[in-house]
Amino acid sequence: MTHAATDQEWLAQRFEVHRGHLRGVAYRMLGSTTEADDAVQEAWIRLSRTDTSGVENMRAWLTTVVGRVCLNILRSRKARREAPLETHVADPIVSPEARTDPEHEALLGDSVGLALLAVLDALTPPERVAFVLHDVFAMPFDEIAAIVGRSPAASRQLASRARRRVRGAPVPDTDLNGQWAVVDAFLAAAREGNFERLLAVLDPDVVLRSDGGEARPALVTGVRGRETVAAQAYSFRQFAATATRALVNGVPGGVAWTPDGRPFAIISLTVARGRIVSIDILADPERLSRIDLDLVAD
Repeated sequence: MTHAATDQEWLAQRFEVHRGHLRGVAYRMLGSTTEADDAVQEAWIRLSRTDTSGVENMRAWLTTVVGRVCLNILRSRKARREAPLETHVADPIVSPEARTDPEHEALLGDSVGLALLAVLDALTPPERVAFVLHDVFAMPFDEIAAIVGRSPAASRQLASRARRRVRGAPVPDTDLNGQWAVVDAFLAAAREGNFERLLAVLDPDVVLRSDGGEARPALVTGVRGRETVAAQAYSFRQFAATATRALVNGVPGGVAWTPDGRPFAIISLTVARGRIVSIDILADPERLSRIDLDLVAD
């Protein structure tokens, strides 16, 4: 084996140590597992082509690279996105109800619910990058400034503006069993078409986001308010009848299946203060096909 090959192998080993961290950073910034993997791969390509002999902190160096890549992805996405944010649902991380997948744990870290990702989606790309890197991963503002092309003071302001927006994101109740009790009551009411029981478990300002993509425009909707959401209860009946219970980004939810065993939809229900405050449904067949659901299907 040549010296260059040995160096590349050593570099690859160092990179693998940080891959889980980098995926977590990219997922929070992008809300897309596919794009997060692309960002991490781009970081590896840049690392493999760079003289890193002067790099003292490989984790910080790679995090900076991923931050820049994600910022570019967010900017290009903002320019081309046609679907309204009110109906966009981030890529869910689905784990079996009974056990947590270690890789998913590493990706989510502290709970990164779909409701929070929806709030992050509404931020400008620099705000999102500054907030995620500083508030979640404790990167100093002088390093963030180099990524977003602002001064450290301006970067601090970006994170501050983002923080104010993020405070509005619902925080799930800490008791998972209590959350499941509320979700089960909701699904039972949906199966029965019991409007009053639905109202009882929905927060007055509950938000429903459903993303069916281009293939299912009838399932693209964004509504607010418990009466409006309860009126959509018929759309939950198939889900309630065919769903496999699962944790979706750390909160109760599940996967509904078609008769031939393909995923029809992934639903996440965020419970706060004993009521459902957010319902997020991904029903886009193209995106569903890219999500690994083997552990849930089993």
